[in-house]
Amino acid sequence: MQTTDSTTLPLDSPERRRLPPLLRRAWYGLNQALRRRLVHLKLTPDQFTVLRTLVEAEPEGLTQKDVAAIISSDPNTIASLLERMETNGMVERSEDESDRRARRIRLLPHGRKIYRAARNVAIELQEEVLASLSPDKRETFLECLASIADACNRAAETSERSSADKNIPPK
Repeated sequence: MQTTDSTTLPLDSPERRRLPPLLRRAWYGLNQALRRRLVHLKLTPDQFTVLRTLVEAEPEGLTQKDVAAIISSDPNTIASLLERMETNGMVERSEDESDRRARRIRLLPHGRKIYRAARNVAIELQEEVLASLSPDKRETFLECLASIADACNRAAETSERSSADKNIPPK
């Protein structure tokens, strides 16, 4: 059987590792694992991410727009997510003092309690997943992944500007 060096194959060849399917598969697997491990807390992975973001931003909280940007999510999705979290007593949304059009999000005691329990679950999952790499490769992997994430965000911004230059309406 003849083997082919993957670097000689086209970038989109099915025989070659490709960035989009690998990132999607990794994200999906991690998201599903976290979802299943948080179900007893009645918390979704996205809600956990919002709670973590608010804990890290304290004490003044963040605007809805800031939350959407920090966690790389659509503003409409965040609005719906925050509404459910407010109904469940995890966060409060109030008028921003400096911009009456903006909504400021603050963590409530119940949200902090849920976050602490969920954080332990998330740390255990991260340790489990990263154990697939040797200890000396873990930090390098995370640094590389951060570089890839930054490059993807830059590509998205460039694509949005390119569409605007061509009079193509953005989503």
